[in-house]
Amino acid sequence: MATVRQAVPKVSSGTVPLSSDGAAQSVSSHDEHAIEERFDALLHHVQANRPTEDVHLIRKAWDFCVQQHEGQMRASGEPYIIHPLEVAEVLAELKMDSTAIAAGLLHDAVEDTPATREEIQAAFGEQVAHIVEGVTKIDKIQFANREDRQAENVRKMLLAMVSDVRVVLIKLADRLHNMRTLEHLKPERQEAIARETLDIYAPLAHRLGMGKVRGELEDLAFRYTDPVSYEQVAAAIEARRAEGEQFLHSVEDTLVEQLRENNIEARVEWRIKRLYSIFQKLQRTKSTVDQVYDLLAVRVITQDIASCYAVFGLIHTLWRPVPGRIKDFIAIPRANRYQSLHTTVIGEGGHQFEVQIRTEEMHRIAEEGIAAHWKYKAGEGSVTARDEERLNWIRQLVEWQKEMTDPNEFLSSLKMDLYPDEVYTFTPKGKVVVVPADGTPVDFAYTIHTEVGHTCVGAKINGRMVPLRTKLRNGDVVEIVTQKEHKPSRDWLTFVKSPRARNKIKHWLNEDQRRRAVEIGRKLLDREARKFKVPLTQIDDQDLGRIANEYGVATASDLLAALGLGKHSARQLLTRLAPSYLEAPEPEPGAEPKPGSGAAPMSDAVRKLHLTGSDSLQVEGQNDLLVYRARCCNPIRGEEIVGYVTRGKGVAVHARSCPNVQNLLYESDRRIAVEWSRVGDETPGRRTRYPVKISVHCDDRSGMLKELTAVISDDDTNIRSVDIRHDENGEAIIEFIVEAEDLRHLNRMVLGLRRVSGVRTVQRTQKI
Repeated sequence: MATVRQAVPKVSSGTVPLSSDGAAQSVSSHDEHAIEERFDALLHHVQANRPTEDVHLIRKAWDFCVQQHEGQMRASGEPYIIHPLEVAEVLAELKMDSTAIAAGLLHDAVEDTPATREEIQAAFGEQVAHIVEGVTKIDKIQFANREDRQAENVRKMLLAMVSDVRVVLIKLADRLHNMRTLEHLKPERQEAIARETLDIYAPLAHRLGMGKVRGELEDLAFRYTDPVSYEQVAAAIEARRAEGEQFLHSVEDTLVEQLRENNIEARVEWRIKRLYSIFQKLQRTKSTVDQVYDLLAVRVITQDIASCYAVFGLIHTLWRPVPGRIKDFIAIPRANRYQSLHTTVIGEGGHQFEVQIRTEEMHRIAEEGIAAHWKYKAGEGSVTARDEERLNWIRQLVEWQKEMTDPNEFLSSLKMDLYPDEVYTFTPKGKVVVVPADGTPVDFAYTIHTEVGHTCVGAKINGRMVPLRTKLRNGDVVEIVTQKEHKPSRDWLTFVKSPRARNKIKHWLNEDQRRRAVEIGRKLLDREARKFKVPLTQIDDQDLGRIANEYGVATASDLLAALGLGKHSARQLLTRLAPSYLEAPEPEPGAEPKPGSGAAPMSDAVRKLHLTGSDSLQVEGQNDLLVYRARCCNPIRGEEIVGYVTRGKGVAVHARSCPNVQNLLYESDRRIAVEWSRVGDETPGRRTRYPVKISVHCDDRSGMLKELTAVISDDDTNIRSVDIRHDENGEAIIEFIVEAEDLRHLNRMVLGLRRVSGVRTVQRTQKI
């Protein structure tokens, strides 16, 4: 029997290498000899992992890479060639093949050197060229904003990933090294890259089951997205480290002895929970580090599944289990194919700790995910049925995203799908159906099939009829009641949780709205034609198609739909179709200019919000058009914003992060791009201040309110109101409504409040 007495790495401001052999460490001297030595070490590493691998392709890629990147330097001052070498070392640590490692060395060649895809293909073959193209950012297309560019780059990567998962493995390795060296960039770039890592790349690693990569990406990004909380959590863990390690050593000794006595072959590891995971739990539960039950964790790795359950029983004879904290992910794996038994038990002194029990194979999958099983032979990728299951969600995701033309909606949906909290439910025949946490029967129905979702009229949970907005729980048996002619309801968007259900509902509503708009547009045009006695032969689809381009659309039906939505007037179209039957009319109030007049249609323009001292809002270039900040999110200057045309009320301006935005903007025709006016455009001496609600969870101690108000007042901020209450644990919840000039001003306040001793969390409450 082999046991592992694994030391827990200390928390520090440095980075933790992915491997224990120093693969991620930077060399102190970057002369050519040292770099070549590192490359030789890489080749030895590849041959040790894959003895039959032909490393000639890797050597050839290295020579090409050195030549192309010659003279280039990174922001850290080191030769650029170090970056592709580090990426290749991460891939070697994941035991990837020579094709993947060669592509990893070349991943920046097309983007950052004169090399072209055609050169890569000619020298290294189609597979390497396809992978390199998949990880190359789009730079030839102009985008309206950074979010659109980010969305299209991610979409491009996912499309390439469907046919070859090595695309995303290289992208994750690339991001991992960039995060390890992020301290060399400017603060605003650090935060933007770290935020993207937390939103996209760490969740992507999680969805692919790559726990080790995901954990390091999260901790590295945490340092830059919330440095104050990072230092607080790190200090709290460091203060408890010695006691925690001593306790875990005693648990390990007991467990190793009991495994030996029961003739169970296994090895034991232990760890202290990662910083970002602790922070997330503190945010969710509003608790302290002392109340995190799985801060300490022990892992038992066995030889087979039977031994897993034997160890599971043994654990519960040694320590008392915590009710409700037992999870069997072996019988029902997670969506990313993660398998393990989890239980939380109470040891000596009341210490709670989590125990994870899994086989060696399950452990490799948990640490490396899809990279653990992705095999390549004879230059062609071959994949098992279980590997296909792992990538099935990606194929489904790409299929759903084809219906999304809005890049921001795509990114929002992707983030939801990458990091789902899952509920395991069953059909009446016993098939497992996984839905997101707080998912409803409608989510369940769309998971089964699109038509089942569209025609869903009711549901039975455990044999009882329930409303469609009922939240599903683990173990529920769900039966969907359908009706052939039934169609999706717009109200469903207010409670569905799965991206699949949301996308399918939005798609149906968009198609239905377009169909109705075409019908209305045709009726309006026919009525106007009869009014001026224009022959109907003058306004057939062929004639409409002829003038469609003049109105910025492609087909006759597009033009009729625009007419039905009120973008154009029927008389304007008739003037173009049959000018001899009626004279050109005076422009109607608020009507858009005629084609060719040089003015852009309202829906295509970027509007500026002019904020005056009285907080009034107006749209530049539009008379009498009311613009107002949406009350659900109360956006403030500096936030990304989007406008939405509300019937009879004008233009509501929402923060892009507002949870209601995705529900509202399924009608993309009603969206208007907006931006904040320049500071200099405001009334001199009267900078607009916005009311913002801040919730502070903290200790209930003497002087706390005084310290918090001092932090706010010291930043020249007016406090409109203060409300104090207590939660069920007796801790104070203090809600301030303050006046903030912009997002930077607000963030400065929040950071100051977090530094006050005894403060647990500080959050902005968007609705006031």
